[in-house]
Amino acid sequence: LFLVVDANILFSFFNPESSRRLVIKNRSKLGFKLISPDLAFAELLKDKEKIKKYSKIGELEFIILFSLLEKLIESIGKLQYNEFIPKSRELSPHIKDVPYFALALHLNCPIWSDEIAFKKQSKVKVYSTSELVKEVGMEK
Repeated sequence: LFLVVDANILFSFFNPESSRRLVIKNRSKLGFKLISPDLAFAELLKDKEKIKKYSKIGELEFIILFSLLEKLIESIGKLQYNEFIPKSRELSPHIKDVPYFALALHLNCPIWSDEIAFKKQSKVKVYSTSELVKEVGMEK
């Protein structure tokens, strides 16, 4: 089963204390294969300096973690979910989030996001980090 991961979740992966990193590393317990539109990885590179500052990491650690993330999360190109973009425009709370909904519709799978506005539609199931943490029994 696929699970579409939004950019904010990926952004948090760089923070060593993030529960999101824990969920990503323990994804096999979830039974989900984590995927994301390729533009999410481009966004991470664009925000590299912000991520390094927020996560208190250096350049080398960023490169290592980015490389690890690319192995843990499959990147999907727009051509694969393009036909679902019109429908996802109706569901997505923000234009920048349309690709996540389009990919979820294409694969008929849920989205992992802590964006509350994502849950204001009923077509695509949305899991928050806390819901996934509970599901895999990783609560502290």
